[in-house]
Amino acid sequence: MTSALVILAEGAEEMETVITVDVLRRGGITTTVGGLAGSDPVKCSRDVFIKPDASLEEASMKGPYDVIVCPGGAVGAKNIAKSTKVKEILQDQEKNDRYIAAICAGPTALLSHEICTGKTLTSHPGVKDKMLTGSYTYSEDRVVVDGKLITSRGPGTSFEFALAIVTAICGKEKSDSLVAPMLLKM
Repeated sequence: MTSALVILAEGAEEMETVITVDVLRRGGITTTVGGLAGSDPVKCSRDVFIKPDASLEEASMKGPYDVIVCPGGAVGAKNIAKSTKVKEILQDQEKNDRYIAAICAGPTALLSHEICTGKTLTSHPGVKDKMLTGSYTYSEDRVVVDGKLITSRGPGTSFEFALAIVTAICGKEKSDSLVAPMLLKM
């Protein structure tokens, strides 16, 4: 059984969160949304509320997960970046050579927690300069996969990002099988 943990913090970008969760679940990946501040509904960047499946604390005890996902949203990414619990989860994920995925401003959490240094990644253009201060090679590609690190740029790349995660964990055939039913143009 494959599994994913999507970290949900106040101020997260809702499209990046929901599209990723939806596509991963369509791909057969058991996906848990872990609320950084608990299991109460979380107010996202555009005033949409999302109810986590569990608190991040509870969800982390159900691991390990094949992938940990950090959505963006400027405020959400800042909240993830300052969390010692997230740092612990990401360090364990990296140490055990499991996938880490981050989109939009989400890669700034990797920078803050010194995760996946030396890798090639991308992010939202608005945080590019910040990412350039770290020990990363920066790419303008819409989705970047470097070993066990998957990164992407923003809401408009959410489907590509989620499909890259499905490809990494379940294979290209599974990922490809999801495109037509969702009416995606790839």
